[in-house]
Amino acid sequence: MKLLVLGGSMFLSRAVVEAALERGHEVVAANRGRSGTVPDGARHVVLDRADGIPDDLAAEGFDAVVDVSRTPSHVRSAVAALADAHWVFVSSISVYADDATPHGGPDTLPLHEPEHDDVDLRTRPDAYGPMKVACEQLVRDGAASSVVVRPGLIVGPGDPTGRFTYWPARLSRVADGGPPDVLAPGNPGDLVQVIDVRDLAAWIVLLAERRTEGVLDAIAPAVPIGTFLDDVAAGCRAAPRWRWASHARLEQLGVAPWAGERSLPLWLPRPASDGMMSHDAGPALAAG
Repeated sequence: MKLLVLGGSMFLSRAVVEAALERGHEVVAANRGRSGTVPDGARHVVLDRADGIPDDLAAEGFDAVVDVSRTPSHVRSAVAALADAHWVFVSSISVYADDATPHGGPDTLPLHEPEHDDVDLRTRPDAYGPMKVACEQLVRDGAASSVVVRPGLIVGPGDPTGRFTYWPARLSRVADGGPPDVLAPGNPGDLVQVIDVRDLAAWIVLLAERRTEGVLDAIAPAVPIGTFLDDVAAGCRAAPRWRWASHARLEQLGVAPWAGERSLPLWLPRPASDGMMSHDAGPALAAG
């Protein structure tokens, strides 16, 4: 398979390049070259998405394209230039307008209204999901065949967010002899859901190989956060004494959810976000 990865130097798109190379595919990674090098074995093409897809690149005859963009104009021009390839578009569960309903998925949850314009997320971070909805529509309407994958929380090597790595870093301090008391968010039975970037990348390559079509949530089965944190502690060889703080108490203390300043990673307010980390993993597992 001749695969074009729009990106290829950071986190998920880089992992996709690595996974495709391991499977013996010919891989072209197209990006500006400002965020790092592409993996050895891939051909790097310097590309600024704002300039569109060059004719000579489009003429190479790619079997599949993987795109992680959130910018509608970039996706619009790329789909127009590469419509004959099979598209794997990496979207997000942020496209869903309902974060409260557990065990939902593409067939049951409503989407945000699409945002077709390119929005600066520094001033309007709430536009991320709606722009992804618009990008999905462009791919599904414009590509000859496509699959849309909607990841939840992606973790693993190269993660720039710290949304998962906070926990092994915190528990390593306990393992190194620090105080054993560790603040834990909510209730031990609250569900959390993550996917390792390497597993996700390998699955994306599989979907490209099989020319799978449709829309799939790219998630692993949900597990109770108490079990999850105990597993992380075991991996760090730590014996923490968990100090569980209720959702109400965390909100009272001004703790922010998810990520950012004064946040506690993996914590989401309940019940408003009961569904965000408990999507139905069945269709993704059935697709490989």
